Amino acid sequence: MTASAPSARLHWLLLNDREAREKEPSMMIIGCDFHPSFQQIAYVEQETGEYEERRLNHRGEAEAFYRSLAGRAVRIGVEATGNDRWFHKLMSELGHELLVGDASAIHASAPREQRTDKRDARHILRLLLENRFPAIWQPSAGNEEQRQLLLHRCRLVRMRTRIKNQLDSIAKSEGLTGSRVWSAKRRQQIEALPLTGWYAERRKDLLALLEEMDKRIEPLNKAVKAAAEQNAEAQLLMTHPGVGPVVSLAYVLILGDWRRFPRGKQVGSYLGLIPAEASSGKHQQQMGHVTKQGNTFLRWLLVEAAIKAQSKDPSWHRQYVRLSMNKHHGVAKVAIAHKLAVRLYWMLRSGQNYTQVMERGSHAGQSVHPNGCGLKPSL
Repeated sequence: MTASAPSARLHWLLLNDREAREKEPSMMIIGCDFHPSFQQIAYVEQETGEYEERRLNHRGEAEAFYRSLAGRAVRIGVEATGNDRWFHKLMSELGHELLVGDASAIHASAPREQRTDKRDARHILRLLLENRFPAIWQPSAGNEEQRQLLLHRCRLVRMRTRIKNQLDSIAKSEGLTGSRVWSAKRRQQIEALPLTGWYAERRKDLLALLEEMDKRIEPLNKAVKAAAEQNAEAQLLMTHPGVGPVVSLAYVLILGDWRRFPRGKQVGSYLGLIPAEASSGKHQQQMGHVTKQGNTFLRWLLVEAAIKAQSKDPSWHRQYVRLSMNKHHGVAKVAIAHKLAVRLYWMLRSGQNYTQVMERGSHAGQSVHPNGCGLKPSL
């Protein structure tokens, strides 16, 4: 495959990288622009300065290329993306160093409007050579495995909810009103409706699907509960009202090492629970909707847990009622979810359970990890 000439800036970096080569063992540096069906790479040999660009199709061509580098020191930079689990597993198997970068930060560091796969690969390589690559935290294989358990359960529960909503719609169309809360009594009322033809067939199929969903979700609930009981941090968070095995385990897994965050406000920002802001110059502070830049799954769980949590805390309940009346109940739920996320962080940081936190205050008392404040945040 024909090699392409590097840009002038990249050529300068290759010629002036002698100091970096002396500090660490020589290795191959690869900038990878990853796509579902192929990847465009730009790589350089630090020892010789040899530079090359290639397009590798997935999986065969790409796997053969990286396996040919087994036993060598290789560092690969790639943007955070999806459909790359096989690639992560392959790099781990071969012992190559894989750095995953913040896609927004990578794009922001390349202001040119012209973007191609080759330019993106060169840009990632340049960031690696300049030690400016915005690497983000990566969960362990065990962490990813338990996340899949939570996501699988969540999606099945949502499917079950849609089935219940359809059955509730059938009941309303037949004049059966009342509470929408699903119960054995509600099911008996729907089963007793005098339906005929395809209406009856639809009800029959939906009830059968509902039973199947219940059978599949039950072992997942047990698995989540067992995983939470084996996790000391999840057990600590479960002492908070409204926080059960699902929310506590998801919070611990997705947040990762809480030491990455020096303050609770960084946690709110990480989860996308803070408002967007456009304030500049002498203009007044302009706040918008929440950024929603964090993990969608955990943010949704926190909003759901906030409804019960605010009923157990008088100050939270007053704020919830005030925001519901003056603005919207959705705004109120997000505000309480933000408070809940910060309080859970302080519970982890202080090592205190809910009762101890409420006695001393969320930000009071001596932390069991006194060096937490001095740590720099990392994404």
